[in-house]
Amino acid sequence: MIVRLLSVPVLAWILGFAWFSLLLPEPASDQKTDAVVVLTGGANRIDRALQVLEDGDADYMLISGVDPDVRVADLEAEYDWPKKLEDCCIDLGFRSIDTRSNATETARWAARRDVRSIRLVTSDWHMRRAELELAKTLPAEILLVPDAVPTRPSFAALFREYNKYWLRLAASLLGI
Repeated sequence: MIVRLLSVPVLAWILGFAWFSLLLPEPASDQKTDAVVVLTGGANRIDRALQVLEDGDADYMLISGVDPDVRVADLEAEYDWPKKLEDCCIDLGFRSIDTRSNATETARWAARRDVRSIRLVTSDWHMRRAELELAKTLPAEILLVPDAVPTRPSFAALFREYNKYWLRLAASLLGI
């Protein structure tokens, strides 16, 4: 009897992991938003957000989670963005160190910029947890559009992220 009772949550976890791994979030359409927020930490994320900004699909960009040792000149050299965009439209967030603090940094930035819609750019495997944190932190009236950067995550990366996602979901349901 105990084995049967334990098999139900194990089976649910396995099926959930299959869903999480096989149906990763995808890039967004060319929907216009007030801003694009990119969470650092993965390849092609900043490139994708810059493309959104340069295409006019967003008016402002926040790069959240920038290492405090990184200088604006370092980013300019690596990404070769137009100076006119830097002066008006690109903000760097140096205060976040994880996904939860990315959400806090983004919420504060959105309030200062009076943003009503945000395109969130992060890796496909990270999107669900990032979206969970931002949806929990941002005011309900701010529209959040997920824009996942396609990757080829390893089994280990998916396994870790799936467990982090469910732990954060459970914690948020408990008010933590």
